[in-house]
Amino acid sequence: MHHRFILAPLTVLLATSAPAQSPQPSASNGPSRWIDRLDTASPSDGTLLNRPLAKADAAVALDRLAAARQRKIATNDRQAMATRAITLGDKTLRWESRQFGNAPFGKRSLWISMHGGGNAAPAVNDQQWRNQIKLYEPAEGIYLAPRAPTDTWNLWHEAHIDPLFQRLIDLQVAINGVDPNRVYLLGYSAGGDGVWQLAPRMADRFAAAAMMAGHPNEAGVAGLRNLPFAIFMGGADAAYDRNRIAAERGAELEKLHAADPGGYVSMTRIYPGLPHWMNRKDAEGLPWMAQFTRNPWPKRVVWVQDDVTHDRFYWLQIPDGSQAKAGDRIDARVEGQAITIEGAVPAGLTLRLSDRLVDLDRPVRVTVNGRLAFAGKVPRTAAAIVRSLEERLDPASAATALLRLP
Repeated sequence: MHHRFILAPLTVLLATSAPAQSPQPSASNGPSRWIDRLDTASPSDGTLLNRPLAKADAAVALDRLAAARQRKIATNDRQAMATRAITLGDKTLRWESRQFGNAPFGKRSLWISMHGGGNAAPAVNDQQWRNQIKLYEPAEGIYLAPRAPTDTWNLWHEAHIDPLFQRLIDLQVAINGVDPNRVYLLGYSAGGDGVWQLAPRMADRFAAAAMMAGHPNEAGVAGLRNLPFAIFMGGADAAYDRNRIAAERGAELEKLHAADPGGYVSMTRIYPGLPHWMNRKDAEGLPWMAQFTRNPWPKRVVWVQDDVTHDRFYWLQIPDGSQAKAGDRIDARVEGQAITIEGAVPAGLTLRLSDRLVDLDRPVRVTVNGRLAFAGKVPRTAAAIVRSLEERLDPASAATALLRLP
């Protein structure tokens, strides 16, 4: 059965593409006059939200709108932070956490560490959860061990995990001062199963990921192009062929990196003679991960849909998850002002653009599967920023312009 990960409806209706001759951006002489109006603007105020912005004005608007969004989440979710529990629908994600180091607010890293267990009695998974909170100690950051909402065999890669983790990250950003570019994912045993699955489909949310003693099931590694990925396995951990498959996946990542040196950074450790428990040798993964900071605007994106589909990945977005199916792949590249997209490209694909990706003061040219799909300028707007921030409290990845292809 295919599940869909669909974001909540947005409150702003956006202009989806720009004509070749766009209105001139507003001059940047005292932007606070109109930016002050954003705080009280109605979602239907298209004149204000869709006005073309100069680059400097867009930067100011992003700062202001991100601060407002942060305050709203901090206020609305204060109780969730106090109880260390988030509920979406009929699923509740609880967590315990420890803090290391003294990074300033807004610069802290977040380590989401998933426990083992799986298809077992709740008491067994509770014990695994209690073990996980003591298992690793990063040099800096908030080390957070969530309790899986279910006790199923696939407890960390069911469809409800993705939106729960997104909500958890937003909460930690808003209240605990986590840097969205320094969020890390790791897990042991069944938690490692979850890393195999979640890392490719949520690669744009993490700075690095590490899989300890897990099994990938049907998950592949193509979507890890921009996510540094570590594999740790006992050489004698032969149950379900975990050791053999881990070595094969490590070799596959090395081969992908050789063909694409700008991506697929990885580290594989198969410890000779060690069983499922690796005697904490796998802790070497944390300093390896910590050296990486997420790039939210990579020039090449490889998006492969899992059976839990997503509608946003880096700077690509599809109208809704209903158009995607497991195995769909999109390859997208940026070279200067030229954007090339190939693969299973659905109608209405939206490009989430920023001056960190292309120069929005100049025309862009978009080619889809060998055919020209768009040529012209795309205006920066506050509406694009609002939409991005409503989806995620992630200013670093917020688009300042949106182009919906025909």
